Amino acid sequence: MNNLASLLAESAWADGGRIAIRQDEIVLTYAQLNDASARVATLLQAKGIRPGDRVALVMPNVTYFPIAYYGILRAGAVVVPMNPLLKAREIEFTLRDSGSRIVVTFPLFADEVTTAAAEVGAVCLVTDPAAFDILVQATEPMPEIVDRAEDDTAVILYTSGTTGTPKGAELTHRNLMTNAATTVETLLHVGPDDVLFGGLPLFHAFGQTCALNTAVAAGATLTLLPRFEPTKALEIIHRDGATVFLGVPTMYTALLHAGIPDGYDLSRLHLAVSGGASLPVEVLHGFERDFGVTVLEGYGLSETSPVASFNPPDRPRKAGSIGLPIRGVELRLVADDGTTAGPGEVGEIVIRGENIMKGYWNRPGASTEAIRDGWFHSGDLARVDEEGYYFIVDRKKDLIIRGGYNVYPREIEEVLYEHPAVAEAAVVGVPHQVHGEEVAAVVTLRDGARTTADQLRNYVKERVAAYKYPRIVTFANGLPKGATGKILKREIALQHQAFEG
Repeated sequence: MNNLASLLAESAWADGGRIAIRQDEIVLTYAQLNDASARVATLLQAKGIRPGDRVALVMPNVTYFPIAYYGILRAGAVVVPMNPLLKAREIEFTLRDSGSRIVVTFPLFADEVTTAAAEVGAVCLVTDPAAFDILVQATEPMPEIVDRAEDDTAVILYTSGTTGTPKGAELTHRNLMTNAATTVETLLHVGPDDVLFGGLPLFHAFGQTCALNTAVAAGATLTLLPRFEPTKALEIIHRDGATVFLGVPTMYTALLHAGIPDGYDLSRLHLAVSGGASLPVEVLHGFERDFGVTVLEGYGLSETSPVASFNPPDRPRKAGSIGLPIRGVELRLVADDGTTAGPGEVGEIVIRGENIMKGYWNRPGASTEAIRDGWFHSGDLARVDEEGYYFIVDRKKDLIIRGGYNVYPREIEEVLYEHPAVAEAAVVGVPHQVHGEEVAAVVTLRDGARTTADQLRNYVKERVAAYKYPRIVTFANGLPKGATGKILKREIALQHQAFEG
């Protein structure tokens, strides 16, 4: 069976009574999760969803997410996950671009989602605990999983790089199944007795593969936290006996500052994994010292399902390194002239293997540009040491990672350009002690126009997700440009760093 949903069915068959998902007092066994997802699959079929159709999922880390996720897959459809913090205009674009006919969401985010769905003519299903549960329970479970070819698309994850318009990375059933299997068997070494901390957003590739699919493939328990807060995270780790913590650097910083409360027993926690951005070595060592657990860093992208490299648990860990290529994956560094960079030299990371996406949804040109001769070009610069360990040096792209969330400068610039007073705008990331990076905007105004930094901040804030808008807004008479007229963002970033310092 090539369908990713078979991971859930197999674990339910092996031990249906084992706890699959926990969200505080709500507990779902593998049998219950499998049954609920099978009923969602029937419901979707009744609403006209057929194999290959796209179904959007706009939801936080609640029990409905895995129910809907595996239900969509079981029906043979394609999951299109979205950040529930997105605004209607952002959701509308993804619904329209993906051609999603149905969108499933949570009541807290229903206003923005229903507005977007109405614009594109999509059906909106709101998982109201009363009405939705009754609807699902009144539906018979789909007895069989719709079989799919291993190269059929299972999930479309939208990412935009710095070119503005978001692109949907098509991840196949094989991509996601092999990445989960490798994570279980060679990276985390988890099994049915493990409890994985589920604070990473499940709509993101990191949380989806390394938390959800990995836990389900292993028959382990995933304990969910809808919104990360360090004291609540520590309570969950203590209460549920979490054995594996998965997080982004800002989570480690927050936990380190919070400290372990008196009386909390974290002795079952034996492994911590960091990804999404570089973890400061000082934070890594501090966390290991205070929590008594090894932290292993890895690297990946949405386009790579996502794990591409990792510090293997059975070899020496190198602080600050993204580790070695994982099973079934090759990495190499390419210099500007196309040659392979040697040890100690800086080059762009290119990746080949079973984890590489099928391509960008309906973007053949972008797909050809990203995947050349079977190698995916990451846009990230790194060096490799004599033992084959990779170290990220810088980003070739201008992507900003704020608190573990991706912020794409071009998207914010487009919103700024919509403001009637703005003539030019450039958005860059600047270092931030808590968030890793902060979003900063430099703007020039039209002749005779007037506005304030607060007004521009609020203007953008009303139009994009809360983590995206620029907290830092400054004005300039002109933006630095190169000979071709291209805005030199590196100069702007350096100016901001000097200003912030």
